Amino acid sequence: MSSQPGETVPTEDGHVPYDDESAERYRRERWWSGRTLPAELEHAATLRSGNQALITPEVAWTYEELFDNARAFARGLANLGVRPGEAAMFQMGNVAETVVSYLGCLLAGVRPVCTLPQHGTREIGLLADHTGARILFTQGDYGTGQLLSQAKEMLAQASVEKVVVARAPTFDGATGYEEVLAAGRGDTPLPYLDVDPGGIAAFQLSGGTTGLPKVAPRLHEEYTYNSRAWAQAMRYSPRTRVLYPLPIMHNAGISLALQPAVLAGACLIVAPTAAMGDLVALIEEHRPDVLPLMPPALVIRLLEAPGVREADLGSVRDFVVGGQKLPVNVAERLRDELGIRVRQMFGMAEGMFLLTPAGSSEAVRHHTVGAPISPGDEVRILAPGSEAEAAEGELGELAARGPYTIRGYYRAEAHNTNAFTRDGFYRTGDLARRHVTEEGVFYSIEGRIKEVINRGAEKIHAEEVEELIVQHPDVSTAALVAMPDPVLGEKGCAYLVLEPGAEPLTVAGLGDHLLALGLAKYKLPERVEIVDAFPLTNVGKISKKHLRDDIEHKIAAEAAQEER
Repeated sequence: MSSQPGETVPTEDGHVPYDDESAERYRRERWWSGRTLPAELEHAATLRSGNQALITPEVAWTYEELFDNARAFARGLANLGVRPGEAAMFQMGNVAETVVSYLGCLLAGVRPVCTLPQHGTREIGLLADHTGARILFTQGDYGTGQLLSQAKEMLAQASVEKVVVARAPTFDGATGYEEVLAAGRGDTPLPYLDVDPGGIAAFQLSGGTTGLPKVAPRLHEEYTYNSRAWAQAMRYSPRTRVLYPLPIMHNAGISLALQPAVLAGACLIVAPTAAMGDLVALIEEHRPDVLPLMPPALVIRLLEAPGVREADLGSVRDFVVGGQKLPVNVAERLRDELGIRVRQMFGMAEGMFLLTPAGSSEAVRHHTVGAPISPGDEVRILAPGSEAEAAEGELGELAARGPYTIRGYYRAEAHNTNAFTRDGFYRTGDLARRHVTEEGVFYSIEGRIKEVINRGAEKIHAEEVEELIVQHPDVSTAALVAMPDPVLGEKGCAYLVLEPGAEPLTVAGLGDHLLALGLAKYKLPERVEIVDAFPLTNVGKISKKHLRDDIEHKIAAEAAQEER
């Protein structure tokens, strides 16, 4: 289905295509290739078949070895009855099996739904229903083994029909990862060969989920270009060694690390955790030259890690910080204490990436998130609540459009009306400012319009948590707001109005309630404040500004008291 410029007309499967005029331009400029994502990845891997491709604590594979496994997994999925165009849920950590399963899905023409292992059954169930996923991939030895319990529950509730288990024995109704691989050893044609390059390659999540998940459908040509443009901006080559310590199945892991590394023939080193001791050891052992994303919370932990000043970190040429605003003093500490010249980036599951140039001054690298990575990217700073552009240098809402920024969320026509301008710019909800300098035009991110709590690199939608809090029988009304945290940036504080005569709820008690409803652990409120009533705005809404001010004052007063 085609559309006129600026229109957001969903296709039959629910995604919003690029208008014909834009698509023709992107192909004319050779940003889009007319080929599918798996075709591009397999072609790049074939060119560098002998190069080292993937390092984990258990494997060190060449591209030939990695893609032999991925092709076998793709054929094994077909033997299991999974067909091109279907969606598949992921709940797996940073292990080789995750990389193989993701690439195998693409080669099978199956659309990965890139969830995190921290998500609970509620989130996974909603996403499976929304995307139509029938199959779940899970990692049996992740954490304390909780993902196996969740997979069994999902199967019992018929939230999914098939489960593939890696790194653990199977259970009734599940298939082992090794079984899928064994069934796919052969040379039959790969299913992706019949996939439409204009269709959906993968589903990514927009920060968090509410009652209806906001799912970003990443299309083959644009998602390929997203990864290729990042690889070019970061100067990835067959000699590059990329170390990635965050969840590889997050959009950042896929489009900053995995796919760009494959397209450039680089080596990807996947850290099993983001523990600082392990990370420093991996740097010394494997000598990576690129860390493409480190949230400020991890940067602070790195600075505080025992022995880090004696460690040899000299191989790292590009240390990129993103996920939230980096305090200038932290950038200076990295420079002075560890000899690291920081770069900053801003990115989103919906597409647009901004990056500070490698050779730019500290004024640019410490105070902005840089410029868009593609000449096809378009940025507007909109006056709040308007589609008109803000005055030059004024603060406004960041809006983006381009050859790898989506034109609409999946099966969310009503939401898309407000999330996109009439001519197809995505309204990010982030407050930004445009800076015209002698070095170029750069942007800074200076806050958010959306009610999202930015806990480290994880985003928590207040509305989702509030909907579950009020299901507690003792809670009348709830409001979740951000409270400042020196390491994570923000944490969630729950303000509660209780039912008459109810006993005060504790953090632990509220957490037990939310976990029982399937909420992910990282979304749990970390402080509870009981109030008789909420402050209101002039139009009768809860004034979260007053609540945020209140908790900030309380935390500051408590800190001052401790110093006495």
